[in-house]
Amino acid sequence: MKILYEDPSLLVVDKPAGLPVLPDGWEQDSKYLVRLLEEQYGRIFIVHRLDKITSGVMVFARDAETHRALNIQFETHEAQKTYHAILEGNPKWEEKTVKYPLRANVGHKHRTVVDDKNGKPSETRLRVIKRYPEAALVEAKPMTGRTHQIRVHAYALGHPLVEDVLYGAHDQYGIPHPMLHAQTLSFIHPATNERVKFSAPHPTDFDEALKIIGAEF
Repeated sequence: MKILYEDPSLLVVDKPAGLPVLPDGWEQDSKYLVRLLEEQYGRIFIVHRLDKITSGVMVFARDAETHRALNIQFETHEAQKTYHAILEGNPKWEEKTVKYPLRANVGHKHRTVVDDKNGKPSETRLRVIKRYPEAALVEAKPMTGRTHQIRVHAYALGHPLVEDVLYGAHDQYGIPHPMLHAQTLSFIHPATNERVKFSAPHPTDFDEALKIIGAEF
């Protein structure tokens, strides 16, 4: 875990993949991000979540007032998030806006599903960054914040994240987890009223995955 920025109001971190934000299941003694941060910084407030498999930029508030202000920005979509994802296959589009409604926590695997009747409105904007023989590096901008949103929208298009077997991907590369990385996060700093932007480079395993699927560096 790397600290990208800190001040009296905010804590911005680069979360590693594989580390849950909160306790994972019944293993209360296992490591999780909030526990590690509070051991060093004292009480923090969760503003948004990243899946356990997802790496990248997260912001935490360090007081209740900042927490309220950031929550409003995330609820009104004033906070802007950009992810990088590696998708199976070769999309026929260069850019795509996906608006399938989603319903979370379905079945014993707690999957999110497309549900035209009972799903919540959801929107993800996708753009191909680079193509490989059997995969594509894609920029994803979620305009809403549903559970597993990018993963499910990609699956619904027929291009699940590489190695995301929960959502229909083939286990073919030996990559340890689905490749989804929170690349940038932008919001209005509640104390200064100025827009700030934080970025996290691809982690090593993400770049290794690109090499495995045929990237040239």
